[in-house]
Amino acid sequence: MLTLPEVEALARAAHEGQTDKAGRPYAEHLAAVAEGVRTRGGTQEQIAAAWLHDAVEDGAVPEEWLEGAELTDSVKEMVRALSKRPGENLPAYTARILSTPGALLVKEADLAHNADPARLAALDEPTRTRLTRKYATTRALLGLPDPHGPLA
Repeated sequence: MLTLPEVEALARAAHEGQTDKAGRPYAEHLAAVAEGVRTRGGTQEQIAAAWLHDAVEDGAVPEEWLEGAELTDSVKEMVRALSKRPGENLPAYTARILSTPGALLVKEADLAHNADPARLAALDEPTRTRLTRKYATTRALLGLPDPHGPLA
């Protein structure tokens, strides 16, 4: 099985050269989500899933790679659950997360970082508004409180 440092290195390499919507290196988001999972009391498997949570969805690694990766079935299932599928609606996506052991905590950390006011402030107003609403809707479907207060 891959160790946590190996998973981190693999995720950083897979997302090399990618940036987030604000132009920051994508690995910063992965590190923040992994740290968010750790500080929320997540397991080593959940931290590994945090490092890989966007790898399949963003095309950084193919689904076939995940199948053969030296990861526990639990990590693979969380990564699959957290990977939104093309054309999938938000209720189906969130239902899959809720039905997959361990995935909710990873998504909670992901949403917390995505919705961080300092991170959102770097975006243009239409994008910031759209994403703020999207994240609030996702949190509501998952039964998670808004860590940054009510939607304005």
